[in-house]
Amino acid sequence: MLTQVYHCGFQPFKQRLVPWVKCTAVSRSHRVQTSAIRHVRSWSNIPFITVPLSRAHGKSFAHRSELKHAKRIVVKLGSAVVTRGDECGLALGRLASIVEQVSVLQNQGREMMLVTSGAVAFGRQRLRHEILLSQSVRQALHSGQNQLKEMAIPVLEARACAAAGQSGLMALYEAMFTQYSICAAQILVTNLDFHDEQKRRNLNGTLHELLRMNIVPIINTNDAVVPPAEPNSDLQGVISVKDNDSLAARLAVEMKTDLLIVLSDVEGLFDSPPGSDDAKLIDIFYPGDQQSVTFGTKSRVGMGGMEAKVKAALWALQGGTSVVIANGTHPKVSGHVITDIVEGKKVGTFFSEVKPAGPTVEQQGEMARSGGRMLATLEPEQRAEIIHHLADLLTDQRDEILLANKKDMEEAEGRLAAPLLKRLSLSTSKLNSLAIGLRQIASSSQDSVGRVLRRTRIAKNLELEQVTVPIGVLLVIFESRPDCLPQVAALAIASGNGLLLKGGKEAAHSNRILHLLTQEALSIHGVKEAVQLVNTREEVEDLCRLDKMIDLIIPRGSSQLVRDIQKAAKGIPVMGHSEGICHMYVDSEASVDKVTRLVRDSKCEYPAACNALETLLIHRDLLRTPLFDQIIDMLRVEQVKIHAGPKFASYLTFSPSEVKSLRTEYGDLELCIEVVDNVQEAIDHIHKYGSSHTDVIVTENEKTAEFFLQHVDSACVFWNASTRFSDGYRFGLGAEVGISTSRIHARGPVGLEGLLTTKWLLRGQDHVVSDFSEHGSLKFLHENLPIPQRNTN
Repeated sequence: MLTQVYHCGFQPFKQRLVPWVKCTAVSRSHRVQTSAIRHVRSWSNIPFITVPLSRAHGKSFAHRSELKHAKRIVVKLGSAVVTRGDECGLALGRLASIVEQVSVLQNQGREMMLVTSGAVAFGRQRLRHEILLSQSVRQALHSGQNQLKEMAIPVLEARACAAAGQSGLMALYEAMFTQYSICAAQILVTNLDFHDEQKRRNLNGTLHELLRMNIVPIINTNDAVVPPAEPNSDLQGVISVKDNDSLAARLAVEMKTDLLIVLSDVEGLFDSPPGSDDAKLIDIFYPGDQQSVTFGTKSRVGMGGMEAKVKAALWALQGGTSVVIANGTHPKVSGHVITDIVEGKKVGTFFSEVKPAGPTVEQQGEMARSGGRMLATLEPEQRAEIIHHLADLLTDQRDEILLANKKDMEEAEGRLAAPLLKRLSLSTSKLNSLAIGLRQIASSSQDSVGRVLRRTRIAKNLELEQVTVPIGVLLVIFESRPDCLPQVAALAIASGNGLLLKGGKEAAHSNRILHLLTQEALSIHGVKEAVQLVNTREEVEDLCRLDKMIDLIIPRGSSQLVRDIQKAAKGIPVMGHSEGICHMYVDSEASVDKVTRLVRDSKCEYPAACNALETLLIHRDLLRTPLFDQIIDMLRVEQVKIHAGPKFASYLTFSPSEVKSLRTEYGDLELCIEVVDNVQEAIDHIHKYGSSHTDVIVTENEKTAEFFLQHVDSACVFWNASTRFSDGYRFGLGAEVGISTSRIHARGPVGLEGLLTTKWLLRGQDHVVSDFSEHGSLKFLHENLPIPQRNTN
């Protein structure tokens, strides 16, 4: 007989005390007494958040990104997740976090079910306490002494522990779910309940009725009566319920669930035992991959090991349910592991029946690493030859490139804003400019990798060199900028770095052909794999977690993209700037002829660029002068919307709209104007509201200009020049991977030099440190040696 009990609890709502309601039902008929529950739930007017979650069951999800569409979800909590490390008692903090995540998903309109362990551990804690208490009383009575002797606790039988722990475990779940105004129902099952057709139908009907009433079923094997599992007892095509892993898989298929989440104490499946030096987490596991996995011992508690989990997962997958095995015990991730999985984030091991056509991003990272190392060993002339060949291909294959770009433009029409469409567009002139820039990079790359920066004679026959080397593997993420791909690829080739490229889907056709041309150029020296284009459905946030494969992330796109990547990157440095709030200070001694040209070019030439002018600072003495009037007239002609800063607004009777924030990057034909009293106040304003990108002074006073140049702490500081000169191509770097406002490593437009680091080479002859001790035979010389000049012709 299968017995199930469910509990409904509600907190006070709007000062109304709502009583507990406890309902029980026996599965003999599986009629659920629902009238009391329906009555109680009608008292709560908290709306359920519903989202469109539905799909035809029968085929599992092919990709992680589809998991957000899962409607019906089973979460299996392993014994290691539920219990404490001493196996006596429950991990209350973890359980509370899991209940919160399940409640959040339930209130989104999903149908959540829990398969939980823990009754044995909870019962063991209770029984040990009772035994200790009774023993201490008996010993006190018999000995008559206050000091108790050491007491031995007998081995507790698991079924007795389960019987003692079931009610307490359910009461705990009940109390936790009540905090979110959610009902929980307990159902205990055995293997026989699945072999009997009538009982299976009864169980199925009960679960569907509970889900229909927004109640979370909590299912467990009835360990108080369940017999030991028999080896190899699976029926033909049916998995037997030997443990909670097989129970969860069986329920998932019986209930036609979309997703089964199996939480354990390991991150997922590894290709070798977790903790070993070469162990790698398997991101996606496919049927037939069992031979690539080495199964270790089972967890410290529970009945099933990882092999049982994989078997159960594959059985569920075959039945049309997607499966993820993940870690539910890690303190840094357990608080959001379930919601992260449902959101499609790369957590644990995802079981899929659909193998991708190409390599995984992890495999691409490894190919970029090995290809980059081969690239770094080439002669400078060979790397330059590759870049020259790529430049030739950009012009020779112009028609094919523009045809692919035309497809992107047609698909993006009406979906992208005008500035983004302009970035997406390629033209003959753009391709010609790209080719010129690439040839500049090729010329400057002759003396990049392996350049000696310093030589020191440490001692006789012991010489030290510091030489330039590639950083390693770069991840460049870019939006709506297909011209970025060959630029960045050329810089990576010149600096000997491996490269992973992640472009926006709006430029998919353009990126594909440009990457093919890049690999064609790389092939002339056998390093085709050094540059990889990520075409899989990897989320940017997931890519930013590949800290063992990527050495530097370079975002190219909107300020929001850069901020998101800086936030998501875990252990990987990010080179870039989150904002381009560029200032121009017009001094009282500025030239009338220069000001309007500089302001127009800085603001209107390309307002979407990160080096476009956003705030114009005017010296107070220039207000109500012909120069000021000329600036305003020019901005009106160019249709620039003006926002007045607080001080500027105070000087005007009828002012433009007052600026909401002085720290704004408009990226459009909009400009903030503010008034300052002198150059020092302009510098203070820039330091307070700027982004350390590019800032300009317009003046004919050389002393004032030099003061500004020396005191403004930005990556680029100009005198009488447009902000738009802040660009790698215009600086003569050939191209840039981005503009960095960081104060470490590289700053400003980052070209070839910014993609290099250094290493130390020490050449000796049987030198040991003890020879340089107080009584040693050698002394340190530390002589600077001349640096050899490399032939770059």
